[in-house]
Amino acid sequence: MWRKRLSDYLVYLVVRALICVAQAMRIETGAAVARGLAWLLGDVLKIRRKVVEDNLRHAFPEWSDARRQAVIRQMWEHLFLLVLEVAHAPRKIHETNWRQYFSLRDVAPLVRHLLDDRATLIVTAHFGNFEVAGYVLGILGFPTHTVARTLDNPYLDRFVNRFRGKTGQYIIPKNGAFDQILAVLEQGGTLTLLADQYAGRKGCWVEFFGRPASAHKAIALLALDNDAPILVAGSRRVGGPLELELFLAATADVRHGNDDLGTVGQLTQWYTSQLETTIRQSPGQYWWLHRRWKDTRGLKKKKKKAA
Repeated sequence: MWRKRLSDYLVYLVVRALICVAQAMRIETGAAVARGLAWLLGDVLKIRRKVVEDNLRHAFPEWSDARRQAVIRQMWEHLFLLVLEVAHAPRKIHETNWRQYFSLRDVAPLVRHLLDDRATLIVTAHFGNFEVAGYVLGILGFPTHTVARTLDNPYLDRFVNRFRGKTGQYIIPKNGAFDQILAVLEQGGTLTLLADQYAGRKGCWVEFFGRPASAHKAIALLALDNDAPILVAGSRRVGGPLELELFLAATADVRHGNDDLGTVGQLTQWYTSQLETTIRQSPGQYWWLHRRWKDTRGLKKKKKKAA
């Protein structure tokens, strides 16, 4: 046990040291470093190359190999820029200057829902800089509750959550926190969820980039059971580092009685399709290294027949 704690703490120290280095350098210098690291991990070391290439080949079958390789490098550069932006955000973005770093697009409906007494579900994906988006919503005076997986390293988990909670973003652990989620919704709070995570064989199967993908049923169930609108929103980079755009892509309000969105399956497919449309606009800012499309349903049936 003590070896695990020691290992976790040493990893934490290394990460903190790297964050300090990132904060010490000019953000433009950090962007140049991000480009170099993207070339190293994407082109030389080829980290998770097969997974990323397979995902892109299925999502964009019409692309050439050159286009696919360019997006792979863009993805890695984006990941490093995301970390760089998280490191710099607390020191740079404040109540008086947030407009220097963030623009707003089609967010009037989002603001109306956030000001409403009803509960609100904000659905986003591992796209753009979702971490800084929650930070900025807090600066704008809109506290949110984000459902997130607890990191295996407790020191890193506390460090990341300190950043997330600095402006009023409250973290609800993904496992065993259903009562907390219900309490937030009953009080008319705002719940933010990353909706592009694999939900297992028993999830709600929807189409995502032309392939079956398992999505969690809880988002649609929470919306239907709590009369809560679902807002598909996000934050994308529209220029260099910390040149971001907060946007609202679409809204579904179950109160209006839309027959096409009255079931868990319909709602889940709707927001999944909205996320896909958003990702297609800036594919280099999505985490293609996720094993998002793991369809094991056929394998289970074959094993049963073999038995």
